[in-house]
Amino acid sequence: MGQANAASGIAVNDNCKAKFLELKAKRNYRYIIFRIEDASQMVVVDKLGDPNDKYEDLIAGLPSNECRYAVFDLDFTTNENCQKSKIVFIAWAPDIARVRSKMVYASSKDRFRKELDGVQVELQATDLSEMSYDIVKERAISI
Repeated sequence: MGQANAASGIAVNDNCKAKFLELKAKRNYRYIIFRIEDASQMVVVDKLGDPNDKYEDLIAGLPSNECRYAVFDLDFTTNENCQKSKIVFIAWAPDIARVRSKMVYASSKDRFRKELDGVQVELQATDLSEMSYDIVKERAISI
């Protein structure tokens, strides 16, 4: 099991890192959605996206009223017509989520994000309009 985060008391399940490495190295998944289990106060894998899934599938997998973390393997074409791929980390905290949940996710985000070595783009969103495909792609191109 992972170490607990001193600020929030949240630990990271080892399976989170293992699945992330599979996404990064083997491209077994297009995306991974993570959640914090209330009972164990641990970050766990919530959902795995098939390699052929699209960004819209990730969006559809995020609950409208609960916080989540997600990583997405973004393939895109640059303005110079080069094919690129970057791993995007998303901290999803919808406005209508419980305040306590938003606080726990916010206080645990940086430590959890550091566990995922290889993330190149980071995005925080409280509304779907803040994480449209175009916004994510622009962020990836600019880095």
